[in-house]
Amino acid sequence: MDMIRMDVPSGLSMPLGEAMFTQRATRRLDPNRAIPEEAIKLLLDAASKAPNGGNAQPARYLVVNDQEKIREFGPLYHEAWWAKRRDGYGWKDKHDIPAGSPYRMPALLADEMGNAPMVVLAFSTGGPGEAMSVLPGVQNMLLAARALGIGSVLTTLHAEVLDRVFTLFDVPADMTFHYCIPFGYPRGNFGPTSRYASADTSHWNTWDNPVPWK
Repeated sequence: MDMIRMDVPSGLSMPLGEAMFTQRATRRLDPNRAIPEEAIKLLLDAASKAPNGGNAQPARYLVVNDQEKIREFGPLYHEAWWAKRRDGYGWKDKHDIPAGSPYRMPALLADEMGNAPMVVLAFSTGGPGEAMSVLPGVQNMLLAARALGIGSVLTTLHAEVLDRVFTLFDVPADMTFHYCIPFGYPRGNFGPTSRYASADTSHWNTWDNPVPWK
């Protein structure tokens, strides 16, 4: 494959700071608004510009906007989401999630995935260690989506469904799966978001030193 250089697309004119500070995990997507092909290209072009180890560019992306395929994928994602909760917490359904748990909102995605207008599955040509070279490209996609007014959320799958996912989408066996990202126009609003202050999560030179701001 030949490497190319690209100019900044006019469609990605939102200031980076605005995209970063108003981006949020969007799980409620409008199933009736398709994402246009030109927007999909911008997302993938943004992903391709991300830094990666040694410029080896191992990331490979499968774009799924065939609604029948997504509806087939929905139950697999639902199974995967609850398999992770089962393994980690012993939960089997929504009634098992304690009140106030941060998983109550993410549980919505288990039901919503099959209605997403588009899903991107991120793979690599290497092994699991390549995830760190794939993730910057995924984050570029998420920021580009925000600039285009498209919602998204980063998620993954459980090992027990991977064989069936590979079969559903005819993925070559030598690919390594890393991330699953649904995209769509939000049924809600973007940021601002509530997060811990950097002063509460960061240290200065040594672990017992706070950062010099509040």
